[in-house]
Amino acid sequence: MLRRSGRRSKKAGEEEEKPMENGVSPVQGATEASPEVGRAGDGAPVACSQPSPRVRPRLVFHTQLAHGSSTGKIEGFTNVKELYAKIAEVFAISPTEILFCTLNTHKVDMQKLLGGQIGLEDFIFAHVRGETKEVEVTKTEDALGLTITDNGAGYAFIKRIKDGSIMNHVQTVRVGDSIEAINDQSIVGCRHYEVAKMLRELPRAQPFTLRLVQPKRAFDMIGQRTRSTKCPGEGKLTSGKETLRLRARGAASLEELPSAREEAAARSVDDLLESYMGIRDVELASTMVEVARQCLSPADFAKSLDSVLGEFAFPGEFVAEVWAAISEAKGGRK
Repeated sequence: MLRRSGRRSKKAGEEEEKPMENGVSPVQGATEASPEVGRAGDGAPVACSQPSPRVRPRLVFHTQLAHGSSTGKIEGFTNVKELYAKIAEVFAISPTEILFCTLNTHKVDMQKLLGGQIGLEDFIFAHVRGETKEVEVTKTEDALGLTITDNGAGYAFIKRIKDGSIMNHVQTVRVGDSIEAINDQSIVGCRHYEVAKMLRELPRAQPFTLRLVQPKRAFDMIGQRTRSTKCPGEGKLTSGKETLRLRARGAASLEELPSAREEAAARSVDDLLESYMGIRDVELASTMVEVARQCLSPADFAKSLDSVLGEFAFPGEFVAEVWAAISEAKGGRK
């Protein structure tokens, strides 16, 4: 949890300040006492007064439906599922209608996909279910050319389609399409790595069916937030050096932005996730970088990964490459 410094205590006689959006309301109670120890009239030491506990930040984010809607405000969420529930409440829809969210753009832009971090001034666009479609594909090669990610709330979707691949020639399949079923077997609730494994294990030379749900698209984008409207948060990742970090396990926390080396390390790990497992997951990659921060050797790293992310069952060769990539990005630890 990031500690804020430089906050002055409230002076006597000043009015109580109102809570601030994406700031911290002032410390409640009287002025903070000096840390010095005084003495009572009889010479006995007087214990230091302890400052009142700081109030947790009140973080408020603006949101719209990506295909067009009024603007709503959300707050009080600690993970992705709660975030979707808050958005759904604002727009009177079911949380299961939300496929994924993007930051600061209404477009299906996988580079702006909401992952595990939200800048304090980011504008959240929710992409909801649109048309359902089924496609039949014959697997003529081992790799289909799909990179899968998920929204952290039960939906896996296509993040990338490799040029020249089998799926690249299926015109109806697009980036952003949610995979609802494979050969009529529902995969709702499955993680991205599970879906990628199912697709890899499909037999060659046999047709298979994908049931896909595409994000709802607007026919008329008038009224959408754009850079020219100069609305808060549009095209602006953050004005400060803090983000709200959403975690799969545990509560959200306000943290400093990762360093340039940590960002480079996470990108390298994300690339390895795609090449080894057919998935992309910035939050997973960032978590692996965090785990490596506490480790002194590849063996320590493998053990720590198993305790934190054991459900992925990462192969030893992959773990070794991840350690090497993180070490190289951070400047030479071996």
